[in-house]
Amino acid sequence: MSMLTIGAFARACRLSPKALRLYDELELLRPARVDPDTGYRYYAVEQLERARLVAWLRRLGMPLASIREVCALEPAAAAREIRAFWARVEAETAVRRDLAGFLVDHLAAVAAVPGKDTTMLELRYSAHSDRGRVRPSNQDTAYAGARLLAVADGFGPAGGPASSAAVEALRFLDTEEVPAGNVLNLLEEAVRGATDAVRDVADPDENGTTLTALLWTGSQLALVHIGDSRAYLLREGGLFRITHDHSVVQSLIDEGRLTPEEVGSHPQRTLLLKALATGDPDLKLHDTHRGDRYLLCSDGLTAVVPEHRIRELLTAGQDPEETVRSLVEAANAAGGPDNISCVVADVV
Repeated sequence: MSMLTIGAFARACRLSPKALRLYDELELLRPARVDPDTGYRYYAVEQLERARLVAWLRRLGMPLASIREVCALEPAAAAREIRAFWARVEAETAVRRDLAGFLVDHLAAVAAVPGKDTTMLELRYSAHSDRGRVRPSNQDTAYAGARLLAVADGFGPAGGPASSAAVEALRFLDTEEVPAGNVLNLLEEAVRGATDAVRDVADPDENGTTLTALLWTGSQLALVHIGDSRAYLLREGGLFRITHDHSVVQSLIDEGRLTPEEVGSHPQRTLLLKALATGDPDLKLHDTHRGDRYLLCSDGLTAVVPEHRIRELLTAGQDPEETVRSLVEAANAAGGPDNISCVVADVV
């Protein structure tokens, strides 16, 4: 067996003698022989291939524990493990890139506005769900927390469990630290979990739920929406709907075959084109301003209370809890034919 001193071996494999001594201690790359008198290490020429693999993997940034596992594998299995490691690195790099881009844009915007108020923003919120005057049970679910706002409107025999399962599957987001750079990816992944949760409790051929939710990052709100529940933004006195109904009547309005005034009497006004577990939701990011007010609601409100009246109630100067109660009372005063769910949140 041809032997090399530690110095010659280090030059051949491009690892420093210090690194070789460390890898010896970690039993990652043991010398072929150690002189019993001097303690000097000698390496076999045949060890160069493993040493070069270790050096390459270190250059990739692979942890030593993972390198030990890769070196113990057959070449094909080792290649698969390296491919998987690099996929994880690329995913993590993409997250950091998105976060860096967000921070650059955010700080550049702050710098561009002299005297811009950089006070930390937060949400003040309230949620309420009501059975209404006609329905025998409430199949809606409404939720409001420091980071998550959500409304789900269930339908079918198991509509109640479906809406509850959808919102419950998102509630972990309310206690998770939300990374601003990839919030939409995080929300999309959470909605996939909500979809699975709905399928676990209800047959999607007969049951389902809408879902409209907002996730707060501390400076922005990420929106997920599917169905005909709605989200509105009240800003500087103007009321803006920030969701688009996935319904038959909305598609007819979009095509110019129906006017908004004709929706209330249309025989297909309750039919959805998409719901959770039967379609892809809309996902988008909203910049927020101090003083913004957001409303999430089921169609039990919007089907019977016109938008001008909703705007009046949102601008009445009441806090979120009082506003939510006023909205529900207005829907019940109009007959309350459906369940009514409302979430109101102020950016303060």
